[in-house]
Amino acid sequence: MIDMNLKNLRKKHNLSQEKLAEKLGVSRQAVAKWENGDALPDIINCQKLSELYKVSIDELVNCEISVDDVKGAEKDGKHIFGAVTVGERGQIVIPIKAREVFDIHPGDKILILGDEAQGIALVKLKWISDFTNKIFPKKGDTGE
Repeated sequence: MIDMNLKNLRKKHNLSQEKLAEKLGVSRQAVAKWENGDALPDIINCQKLSELYKVSIDELVNCEISVDDVKGAEKDGKHIFGAVTVGERGQIVIPIKAREVFDIHPGDKILILGDEAQGIALVKLKWISDFTNKIFPKKGDTGE
């Protein structure tokens, strides 16, 4: 999975293997081996790659990121953050970019909504609470 992510992210950022190698201080052959799945970047290079591409190391290694997922995804406030893998106990990792865009932090409560025909939606519980308080203000509160 990391090999495809590296190739897709490099293409998204319009970098050649040679240009990427220069930025990382490695050979073009090393980049080619990573993208072909013949070798893996070490942790230092994974950190450099995650910073360059603005993704977490976890996303770089574990999420399926396709070129289609990342091209033009931020038009009109709509985003595609990539695919995530569901763990054995049903856990998912919300990509760092999604957490930044939607101001999600450790400890935040997330409401999971579902429609069998439409899919699943994740909503910060605080947004629902704030919305409810605006509709049903407490006595003496104008809601503003």
